[in-house]
Amino acid sequence: QVQLVESGGGSVQAGGSLRLSCAASGNTYNINYMGWFRQSPGKEREWVATIHTTSGNAWYGDSVKGRFTISQDKAKNAIYLEMSSLGPEDTAMYYCAARGRGWYFAATRQAYPSEYDNWGQGTQVTVSS
Repeated sequence: QVQLVESGGGSVQAGGSLRLSCAASGNTYNINYMGWFRQSPGKEREWVATIHTTSGNAWYGDSVKGRFTISQDKAKNAIYLEMSSLGPEDTAMYYCAARGRGWYFAATRQAYPSEYDNWGQGTQVTVSS
């Protein structure tokens, strides 16, 4: 089993920045991909970014491309989400996710929450205008 714990959320004014962290523990050797999703009340869970833990290759959702950066620290079994130019539309609960189903993960499937095996409890990000 894999446990994921997010941290770093908080309140920030529009235009500001935040850095989220996600620490993985347990059977982390199975993990090949990790990612971030977010969800606002009344909305579906939205894909933010995914990183391939072996190569470091990353993919982003259109709404965050150019503003958010996903990265990792393999030694710490952690991933991060650097968020900049934040706007009220970025307000949401941010969730860390991990996938351990094998080396291949089609880019067209990365946005689907069902493609991930483990989830954290989330960390709240609130952006005020």
